[in-house]
Amino acid sequence: MPEIPDHLDMGLSILFIGFNPSLRSGETGHHYANPRNHFYRILYRAGLTPRLYEASEDRDLLKMGYGFTNIVARPTRGIDDIDRSEYAEGREILRAKLRKYRPKVACFVGKGVYTEYSQKSKVDWGFQPDPVIPEIHEFVAPSSSGLVRMPMEEIVGIYRRLAEYIAEHGE
Repeated sequence: MPEIPDHLDMGLSILFIGFNPSLRSGETGHHYANPRNHFYRILYRAGLTPRLYEASEDRDLLKMGYGFTNIVARPTRGIDDIDRSEYAEGREILRAKLRKYRPKVACFVGKGVYTEYSQKSKVDWGFQPDPVIPEIHEFVAPSSSGLVRMPMEEIVGIYRRLAEYIAEHGE
């Protein structure tokens, strides 16, 4: 299955970074396209978007300063289908993308994504105190997968902290 294209640009306010695309995203060519994924609902409810977007509109979020990429580009059924070498390669590719595009905030959609990227074993939700690339704010948010057992209001609350930061800093 082909990789889905990143949505990247210089000076993004937020670059959302996932584990890897779902099979549904691979089929459609759009980020967070699985109907059980709550990503776009979370962004809307947290105040990051003015309306509820559909996965087919993912590229439109570039106009708002939001981009998309993954630590592993290959679509899979789940993260259990990704091997260690893919994470190691993806980590280096992701770091190169961050250095090149320099988003103001790198938002890792899931603690596991961030731990794979940073090689840190323990992280908390929100902004990280010691970013891998010092000039880029690193924010860890819950996964938007429908498999996550955290209450939706708690997930939205964490993303709302990101929206408040963006609003406060005019980014």
